[in-house]
Amino acid sequence: MGFDQYHEPASELPEKTRTFARMIASLSEEAEAINWYEQRIAVEKDDQAKAIMQNAQKEEFKHFGMDLEFLLRQKPDWRATVQAILFQAGDIVKLGEKGEDAAE
Repeated sequence: MGFDQYHEPASELPEKTRTFARMIASLSEEAEAINWYEQRIAVEKDDQAKAIMQNAQKEEFKHFGMDLEFLLRQKPDWRATVQAILFQAGDIVKLGEKGEDAAE
């Protein structure tokens, strides 16, 4: 069974790069799960079922956050960019441009 997360032969990649690829894949999977729960919650009519899905979605948010933090610890430039954007008031695009400058 192959792994779609690699674009180069896995045997040629260092362990750190393979771990990074796994964490990127995990981040993507968590985002996808959050989206699926969002859609299910939007249409679910049973209150108890909806509450269970909302609880499960919160777990996915936690996993997403942990994956993101791991990746940001590996890439200081990414951290600098993201810190200029997240949890800041103002125009998101302008903050993004500021973040790019912070990473340079």
